[in-house]
Amino acid sequence: MSSVPSQNGEPADSGRQRRRLTAGIKGSLRDLSNQLSLLNHHVGARVELKDADLDCLDLVNRHGPLSPSALARRAGLHPATMTGVLDRLQRGGWIAREPDPADRRAVAVRALRSRNAELFGLYEGMNAAMDDICAGYSDAELELLGDFLRRTTSAGRHAADELANG
Repeated sequence: MSSVPSQNGEPADSGRQRRRLTAGIKGSLRDLSNQLSLLNHHVGARVELKDADLDCLDLVNRHGPLSPSALARRAGLHPATMTGVLDRLQRGGWIAREPDPADRRAVAVRALRSRNAELFGLYEGMNAAMDDICAGYSDAELELLGDFLRRTTSAGRHAADELANG
C-alpha cells in the first residue's frame, strides 16, 4: 500500500513521522532539563548552595572573572538578587570579589578554584556516564550532536532574551 503524496511531494505519513520525531526530541530535551535541574539541586544541597548560587558559580568558573552586573545579565537575575548570591558564594569560600585592575571603582568576581574538586566529585557519576555514552558514538556523530546542542542552546538563549526584553 502506498502513501498519498502531500503537497511537497513526499508521502503524507513521512510528515507525521517527522512531527512525531521532532516532538520526541523536544520531550527528551524537557526530560533532560528536569533531570539536570534535579542533579544540580542535589549537588547544591550537598555544598549548601541554592540553585541560583550554583548557576552563578558555574558562570563565573566558565566565563569569569566577571563584574557583578555582567554576571547578573548572564544569569538573568536582578542586580539586588545578585548581591545576595555573591554574599553567599563569598561566605562559602567559592568566589572572591576583587578590585577591577582596569577600573578601581569596579569589582570583578573571580572563582576560587580550591573548592572545585568538591564539585567535580559530586558530578563524577554524571561525567562518567557521559563518557560512556559518548564512547558509543563516532566522531562524526559527536560533531552532529555537538552542533545540535550548540544550536539548541542558542535558540534557548534567544527565546530567553526575547522574554526578558519583552
